[in-house]
Amino acid sequence: MLNRWFIGGLSLFLMSTVHAFDEDYQFKNLINRSGTPVAHQDFDQYGNQQYNPLFDAGSWHGFLLPTHHSELGGFTGPMVIAEEYGVFIAQQLEKLTLINQENGQVIDWQTFSHEKYSLPGKLVQKYRREDIHVTFTLQFVSNRTALVSTSIDNLSSTTRQLSLLWTGELLSQWTPEISVTEQFSRWQRKLSKTAQGVTVKFERLRSTWNMMFSGTSQYVIKRSIDSETTLDQQQLSYASQSSLTLLPNENQTIYSTQSYYHNEQEAKSGEDLTAKVLVNPEQFLSDASIRWQQYLTSIKLIENKKQQDIAAKSIETLIGNWRSPAGELKHDGVTPSVTARWFNGVWAWDSWKHAVAMAHFAPEVAKENIRAMFDYQVKSNDPVRPQDHGMVIDAVFYNKDSARSGDGGNWNERNTKPALAAWAVWEIYKTTQDLSFVKEMFEPLLDYHDWWYRNRDHNNNGLIEYGATKHRFHNDAQGNISFSLKVTGKSHDKYKQHCQPANEGWLSCQGLALYEQVLANGDYKELDIGAQHGAGWESGMDNAARFGFINQTQLTAYSQKHYQGNLAKAKKDWQVRFFENRDRQGQLLGFSIDQESVELNAYLVKEKKILAEMASLLNKESLKNDLLKDINSLTRLINHCFFDQKTGFYYDLQISAKTLKPLECQGELLTHRGMGPEGWSPLWAEVASAEKANKVVATMLSEKQFNTLIPMPTAALTNPAYDKDIYWRGRVWLDQFYFGIEALNNYGFTKQANTMVNKLFNNAQGLVLNEPIRENYNPETGEMQGATNFSWSAAHLYMLSLEK
Repeated sequence: MLNRWFIGGLSLFLMSTVHAFDEDYQFKNLINRSGTPVAHQDFDQYGNQQYNPLFDAGSWHGFLLPTHHSELGGFTGPMVIAEEYGVFIAQQLEKLTLINQENGQVIDWQTFSHEKYSLPGKLVQKYRREDIHVTFTLQFVSNRTALVSTSIDNLSSTTRQLSLLWTGELLSQWTPEISVTEQFSRWQRKLSKTAQGVTVKFERLRSTWNMMFSGTSQYVIKRSIDSETTLDQQQLSYASQSSLTLLPNENQTIYSTQSYYHNEQEAKSGEDLTAKVLVNPEQFLSDASIRWQQYLTSIKLIENKKQQDIAAKSIETLIGNWRSPAGELKHDGVTPSVTARWFNGVWAWDSWKHAVAMAHFAPEVAKENIRAMFDYQVKSNDPVRPQDHGMVIDAVFYNKDSARSGDGGNWNERNTKPALAAWAVWEIYKTTQDLSFVKEMFEPLLDYHDWWYRNRDHNNNGLIEYGATKHRFHNDAQGNISFSLKVTGKSHDKYKQHCQPANEGWLSCQGLALYEQVLANGDYKELDIGAQHGAGWESGMDNAARFGFINQTQLTAYSQKHYQGNLAKAKKDWQVRFFENRDRQGQLLGFSIDQESVELNAYLVKEKKILAEMASLLNKESLKNDLLKDINSLTRLINHCFFDQKTGFYYDLQISAKTLKPLECQGELLTHRGMGPEGWSPLWAEVASAEKANKVVATMLSEKQFNTLIPMPTAALTNPAYDKDIYWRGRVWLDQFYFGIEALNNYGFTKQANTMVNKLFNNAQGLVLNEPIRENYNPETGEMQGATNFSWSAAHLYMLSLEK
């Protein structure tokens, strides 16, 4: 289990840094880990659980510090990840009450002076009184088990006879407004007792969008001291009692393990480990502390205290989102966010970003995160999509989807993600010099690289488009593209003969010819096509303006500015078309959107550079030379095809279905859809000419475009679809911010890059306080937005702190 993450034989230098990172509390309370759960689900406006539990070591459960006096004497929670969803199962599952046996009086925790705090990888509560001290600490000792130590010091000159009473109760509310019984009338979870503690068993529940248990899931508390336990009639609460004798000035420590298992097999191996933990708890706690000291050593040279704190918070966030193998997750992976409702799986480009940062402090986890995605790289004999051999699918979760005989709803094969996997592998190699990992990943990376050119180059010119796979949400059983239409009056009657009625006045339609007719007529009220979402997701910039996403208010304003209010003409500027990609036998491979992407092709050139470096390491000189030729020709093509001289910026190129010669481009730059961060990707990939780079930088630094309070929003202020609150049309995402900073540095604008980083550090709300790192930030106010405890934000903040 966890021991494989430990690095044996710490150097004397590392040992000398131990106390600098722990006992002086340098990184105390970087994230607010206090909370009182009142329901399994208690979401904020963005769908996040309200609190930020401590997860560690790949665990699937986490804990909080108490907030109220009634909760003193234990940790609150836990939250468990019910396969795909984080839910709290108790307000407090193990609270300790001390009772003086001589007079039967409860020793009130409020009579103690006390402090509660978190450190990286640890929760601590300290209670002090003249006659007695009690300290609770919680650390994870494996990927399934947390160890709580309760240290009791008798400071008096007399022997103390104490009764120890542990109590806990399972939550009865599903949400603050709805009870568990109302939500899941037949589902049961029950406590049972053992000599050493209690066990919670969860009946089978398959609620695809809420909570999932196998029927053998269980939560186990074991203590180092035997106790007598009683349960309430419903078996939802318990009380365990034991006795303790403390001699004058004596200290005794009681240990309890809290473990969460998905199935019987996990429970069997986990309980073997917990037996060892309770025999030698201090060794396991020491190992956990050493592991965290290793993580934090990576930031020891950061001189600025603010930046060092941000880097430490970033490490806490990434490690907290680390999940160990379970279900269909075959290797350790780092999820986007443990507290966001939909984010307890692993995504492709998220994983590449996580690995780039973690290469510097947890390289083995970084490698495993990459393996977790490549476990599902499509093979040529794949039963579902052999036409996509080489592709890495978008998202892997505990459960596969129905196409692969699973019952999960979040598993996604509708698209892949941008070509950044080689970048992540190369960063790991640069930090570890592990040539064996390069050897392991080289052929899979090459297969993935080749997939783009085989499945997403509709006109065969060597410039690639984003698109969507052949999938039940994109096409019908015959391969005809699917779309939905909402029209009124005569138009409804016209299309009704070709389409099927759907919910709320929508029509469900199929076929490119009909789709083209709808676009040409323009007589639709609303239009939705699954492949457009697939293409947006494949770019990672889900609803970016360049993919035709604009709301009605914005479209009306655009029509007034450019077409005297003619909405029909305005619509045409934002329409997207799709091409069927087929193999030589005419079999459908998938769909391309009608635009060649500047940043996808910049990423692919960057990937070719890295693959050439890897080929050189592996003595594959012929392949290296072929890649270098591609790099030179594609670099010229990117500068020729995607740059607009008038505005001094790079854009996607709208194309037709016409087949072109290799390295030939033809079409219209999508300048009317405004500027976005794709425009500085050629600078990040170092393929922009110096002249063009200078023009792009001028735009990036302009306060009328991208130099906002939090710089580099995902749409320029002048973009017709800009809104400070829209996901990928205004909010600041820290991956694109990071690529922008690297772009500036690559072309000598280091001073300006540092100014931008300082604006982020100074103006992003909560970043230097104890708020969790967020998914994105409001460019105009610095307000926190989106998911809490967001991994790729943490990854890029870590890199920015390390590099600045």
